[in-house]
Amino acid sequence: MFNSLSRRLGETAEQNVGKALQMFGWDVQYMRSGMDGAADLVIHKGVLRYAVEVKALSEGRPDRVLPLLSQAILQAQFYSASDPTTNPLAVIYVENASSNLWERVKSFADQYAPGVAVGIVSGNGVIFFNGEGLDGMSERPRARSRQSTSTSNHPINIFSDLNQWMLKVLLAPELPPELLSAPRGHYRGGSDLAKAAGVSAMSASRFLLQLRQEGYLSESAELLKLVRRDELFRRWRAAAMRRPAETPVRFRIKAPVQQQIRGLLKTHPHQACLGLFAAADGLGLGHVSGVPPYVYLPKLPPLDLKTNEWAMLMPATEGLPDLILRKALTPQSMMRGAVERNDGLMYTDVIQVWLDVANHPSRGQEQADLIWRKALQPLLGT
Repeated sequence: MFNSLSRRLGETAEQNVGKALQMFGWDVQYMRSGMDGAADLVIHKGVLRYAVEVKALSEGRPDRVLPLLSQAILQAQFYSASDPTTNPLAVIYVENASSNLWERVKSFADQYAPGVAVGIVSGNGVIFFNGEGLDGMSERPRARSRQSTSTSNHPINIFSDLNQWMLKVLLAPELPPELLSAPRGHYRGGSDLAKAAGVSAMSASRFLLQLRQEGYLSESAELLKLVRRDELFRRWRAAAMRRPAETPVRFRIKAPVQQQIRGLLKTHPHQACLGLFAAADGLGLGHVSGVPPYVYLPKLPPLDLKTNEWAMLMPATEGLPDLILRKALTPQSMMRGAVERNDGLMYTDVIQVWLDVANHPSRGQEQADLIWRKALQPLLGT
């Protein structure tokens, strides 16, 4: 039983470390568990490449962490020695970590393994890395103010459906209308934002309060202005990693697929829109071909001849489908932000496309990187 629990913790650790690295833009390759002579992960970004050894334990006590770190450093050095283009990276995963633990880890590595990259990832949201191309990669839960703890024990999720929509409204003035459908104004407070976004004043007020408590609203600007946007977008992407329910389908009638998709979307103009790679194409930011079109819906419909609305579709049980129906996890944010292009079809907005393709196995990271460079990176002000 101990071995089973230890193995599950190790697998969880590798997955969480991989997700953390992906959040900071690294391409991650998961190696086969237990493969002799292979690191747990291999990551690369540009010309940088690391062999990653991950060690996991439930307690964040330095007297237990540092011996494991020493072992991880030795193994990472061994796995990277055969390839001069690969550097060693030793990462410790613990359920709970602190800034003090990170200082102990970094001090140990600087003294006994200078030049070896190290990192900590924890289940409580603490992330620290140190090394070439890794410096500055950190994340830690922000301390809640006394006011927030006294008014509520449950801070709101800034990436809920309506809150994602309000984030898009705040960012809309900096994006062209052909990439995001949203009001473009400047707002002094919650009532202004609520009116523009079409939400209740209470929802807008709570949303802004949470943004301010987490440090994402400017304290000096007269108008509402998002700050620390790089971290905000990383968290947004991490929050969107859940994979929605989806159904591969085919049209029952043998006719041009694109023509039938057009008819399907026009039959459901306020419920269905193209997403992922097809939406990237429609927004003029396409990069990947050969992936079936995705159509987002508030919920997946029954597919049988008795359902007249969807009788033209049937499940695709084998081979390449004509399209994939996907349930929208954030239907308010998705449909309100959707863009109608000159062809009369609805496409998910540029932020939504970036969120959705980032974790898609069919070259999704490439597509996400292109969208980031061309459309979203300018929002950081760099």
